[in-house]
Amino acid sequence: MKDLYGYLFVHFTGEHKDGEQIYFSLSEDGLHWKDLNGGKPVLKSTIGEKGARDPFIIRAVNEKKYWIIATDLRIEAGKGWDVAQHGGSRDILIWESKDLVNWEGPRAVTVGVPGAGCVWAPEVIYDKEKEMYMIFFASMTDNKQKIYRTFTKAFSSFTDTELYTESDNHIIDSTIISTKEGYYRYTKDETTKKIKAEFGKDLENSSFKLIDSKTLGEMEGVEGPEIFKFNDRDEYCLIVDRYAEGKGYLPMVTNDLSSGKFRVLDESEFDLGENKKRHGGIMTITKDEYDALKKLLVQSN
Repeated sequence: MKDLYGYLFVHFTGEHKDGEQIYFSLSEDGLHWKDLNGGKPVLKSTIGEKGARDPFIIRAVNEKKYWIIATDLRIEAGKGWDVAQHGGSRDILIWESKDLVNWEGPRAVTVGVPGAGCVWAPEVIYDKEKEMYMIFFASMTDNKQKIYRTFTKAFSSFTDTELYTESDNHIIDSTIISTKEGYYRYTKDETTKKIKAEFGKDLENSSFKLIDSKTLGEMEGVEGPEIFKFNDRDEYCLIVDRYAEGKGYLPMVTNDLSSGKFRVLDESEFDLGENKKRHGGIMTITKDEYDALKKLLVQSN
């Protein structure tokens, strides 16, 4: 793959008019962001619940295609969180593109198991052993939030959904990053309202072991963890959505994921742009991809 140059952030902005749609932001350093398309949604869902939250973007292994998946949910419509958890959509929304600018979709795919109350915050990682994409998400079943998964080769057909991981507590918002040593997984404990960190040699749940993280243990009222590696150095950035304070994302950095230690950045060290950044996904991009997306920035002036 060509040298990586910048970063694309896909996200939603909140429970207001058009807030639960998909917004794009662009960055050269991963810490200072510019909103694309004049700060308006780039993609809108007009199907299902007519909202798209928690978007996540992935580049195809062959680098010829991109997919965005999202939660089919619009809280602004007034249904409330109890109904959203226990009587919500069992679908994920899928968009597809060959150039990051022109998108087809959305289309809805039912991945929630029968009786599931919701399908929240779907994410994707490529499983090298299975040679398939693993889609994982939270669902309320038997009055508890757990993480489920399904596999797909090309986002057209999907394996039967199965339980991926559960805890004594409710858990939602899992994200996974692949590294040389294995996989790091970050998940929101919905009971304690904290993020837990785990490491596994492979993607099977039995492989993951808890990492003791003082940084994350001291942080409450956060969700939507996302993690990426900086393009120009051996350092990682974990961001968490400070939903309880209504402040949007907060970045923290580390050069040793196994340590569980992060340096939380001061407000002066990052700029997330005009729009509030709520739960979303960050993808590293090449110069060509950056330049193509930058045209959406020009349109916003």
